[in-house]
Amino acid sequence: MDYILLVVGFVLLIKGADFFVDGSASVAKKLRVPTMIIGMTIVAMGTSAPECAVSIAASVKGSNTMAISNVIGSNIFNLMIVCGACALFTPLAVKASTLKQEFPLSILAAILLLGMGYLGMSLNRIEGVILLVIFAGFLLWMVWEAKKARNNTEVEEIETLSGWKCLIYIIGGIIAIIIGGDLVVDSASAIASDFGLSQTLIGLTIVAFGTSLPELVTSLVAAKKGETDMALGNVIGSNIFNILLVLGVAAAVSPMTMLNENLIDDVILIAVSVLVWIFAWTKKKLNRVHGIIMIAIYIAYVVYICMR
Repeated sequence: MDYILLVVGFVLLIKGADFFVDGSASVAKKLRVPTMIIGMTIVAMGTSAPECAVSIAASVKGSNTMAISNVIGSNIFNLMIVCGACALFTPLAVKASTLKQEFPLSILAAILLLGMGYLGMSLNRIEGVILLVIFAGFLLWMVWEAKKARNNTEVEEIETLSGWKCLIYIIGGIIAIIIGGDLVVDSASAIASDFGLSQTLIGLTIVAFGTSLPELVTSLVAAKKGETDMALGNVIGSNIFNILLVLGVAAAVSPMTMLNENLIDDVILIAVSVLVWIFAWTKKKLNRVHGIIMIAIYIAYVVYICMR
């Protein structure tokens, strides 16, 4: 039964995020907000909604190690598997601005998390608020950058929903995300207990994979359509959102204990982030060879966390 609930939870998370993004994007279009801003804010937040739901639900239920493991595991999965898989389809061109701004910020966010966790071996409410304040600044900066670029970018037309459909999509999506988050946390915790596995391992593998599916689907579709900068931007943006917003909210709701395993995994996240940044910086793109290396590293990482 727990396995069925886990699958149902993942389906609700994915479809809930899908409906939330569609409804929100249509509202933004009706309000004449440029689609660039929609993609940099609403879509990125929408694909991070599953991580947010799972981590907050885990934090409230006292499964703090799963909350932290889910975010770190999702970020590693996003970077190595999502980007790696996309690079296998087509080379991912990387903009110079991304290499100089968003990518380093994602690495700094992981370093900040490591520092906070190491100092007190926990994330308290004050640290959660600090992460949220930084996130608010990042969001304002993205909107400002998007407005600057708007004058030189043609605003794309997107299909919009009717007013009542927008409302149903947004409310229904949020409800599905919340319920799905609860189901995933409860069922994953039960499965971990049945097999004698730690919540950290489940959070880093099964839950991280499930909550990263929206990023995977979005980036693969973008790569197939030739929107390679969108594919990489979605991953980097989601990773920043996961640490600053998701863990910020979770810590503000309920202080979380950091385990040594969490610190080690965060160090691994920083290391692979720097590696991918170097790959992208030297070639100004991620090619198939990079993709194969990234996927191989992730497989080795999974073997490591299963054996420790």
